[in-house]
Amino acid sequence: MSTLTKVLIILLTVFSIFLCGIVVTYVANAHNYKQRYETLQADFQAERKKADNADSRLNEMIKVTDQREKELSEQISSLQTKIDQLARQLTVVEGEKAALLQRVDKFAAEVATFTQTNVNQTALADKAFDSWKAAEAALIKEQSQHKETAGVLLEKMAIIATLEADKKRLLEEKTELQSKLDQLLGQYGKVVVPPTPVTPTKAKVRPAPLTKAIGLKGTVTAVDSKNSLAQISIGSASGVKENMKFHVIRGDEFICDILVLDVDAEKAVGILDLVQKQPKVGDLVSTNF
Repeated sequence: MSTLTKVLIILLTVFSIFLCGIVVTYVANAHNYKQRYETLQADFQAERKKADNADSRLNEMIKVTDQREKELSEQISSLQTKIDQLARQLTVVEGEKAALLQRVDKFAAEVATFTQTNVNQTALADKAFDSWKAAEAALIKEQSQHKETAGVLLEKMAIIATLEADKKRLLEEKTELQSKLDQLLGQYGKVVVPPTPVTPTKAKVRPAPLTKAIGLKGTVTAVDSKNSLAQISIGSASGVKENMKFHVIRGDEFICDILVLDVDAEKAVGILDLVQKQPKVGDLVSTNF
């Protein structure tokens, strides 16, 4: 047997062994591939079933989502309508708020103006009260002077009867005293009545002027007890003048006197004097008892 033949036999032997190994490996692997195929097929079926279930669940979720989306759209539409309504209401409320703010500003300005006016009026009232007090003091002083003047006037009238030589000088003084007498008599509800001579005469002696009662009557229409003032129902149209004195009577009882300070056409205001009781609205007033 030659060497080539031996080599060939060896190669064939090796090849056979190799081929047997390949066959054995193929058979073993073929069994494994089938098992893996069956496993993969089972897994595929399971996964496909899961996918089908997932698709079913997805479709249900899509339906639920669509329904939910529709409901949310309806709710959004309803809320949008409410928002529009609230926006319109807000616009109206803002307009009303602006109007109210304007009214508040207007009221604040009016309050400030009223406050300033009140302060000014209070200052004027205080000033007027001080002036009234000063006038009252001057009036009281003048009344005292009037009483003194009345005595002096009587003396002067007697002197005039005997001092014809001083007639020109005393005539001027008489005119002044006559004016004061009119004011004094007016306080007591009297006026001077000029004498009417029976026959013309040049007698040097001049008689004292006669007086008569004025006879004015009215009622108390207002009383300011705090400032000792009262208002009566008659004025200059009835003959009332400043410095006239009215007696306040309630029934047969004397209440007080009212010395006139200010006169209008239909009313007069005066200060209370010789107050026995506080006068009331409706009390009678008269220049004569």
